[in-house]
Amino acid sequence: MPDRFRGPAQPAIRLTHADRDAAAETLKEAFAEGQLDDDEFEERLGLAMKAKFPAELEPLLSDIVPRQTGAAAPPPRSDVPEAPPTGSERLWAAGGHVSGYFLFPLGPLLVLLANGNTSPFVRRHAVEALNYQLTFLIGTIVMLGLWWLVIPVLVWIPMFLGWIFMPVIAGFVGLAGGRWKYPFTWRPVRE
Repeated sequence: MPDRFRGPAQPAIRLTHADRDAAAETLKEAFAEGQLDDDEFEERLGLAMKAKFPAELEPLLSDIVPRQTGAAAPPPRSDVPEAPPTGSERLWAAGGHVSGYFLFPLGPLLVLLANGNTSPFVRRHAVEALNYQLTFLIGTIVMLGLWWLVIPVLVWIPMFLGWIFMPVIAGFVGLAGGRWKYPFTWRPVRE
């Protein structure tokens, strides 16, 4: 095709600092993952920082495998506010807290298994109640093993008083549709 039909040549667009920084970040990740050795990394990084046009970066990055981010990356959390809980969700949440009186961690676990996947509100309360009941149960077992020391007994008494009153308070908060966090609680189970 003759040059007169092609039109004017497109000028090459120069790189910005952000472009060079992105290339440097890619090179750093490749170095950290073992795709580049020390000398290769230093050489490519120097060339990337001096590059003026995108064509100069292409040979520096073309043989680097990008990092896999598929299933390992958690999904982004939505900023959409939750709908207010329904009456049955409030009852399930309260039941999750109060069931610990009768079944210890098994009560909140049953509530979590029954309704935890259908309602984020119930799940949040059931997980919190489960963590509190696990904390109390493990703390009680430890205190029984150390009964001969005075300090564990003095710690267990306020812990027991908390176990008597806090699930009731948490149950009322659940019935009101609010959020509750037990104080001094180990949280091995995550929402």
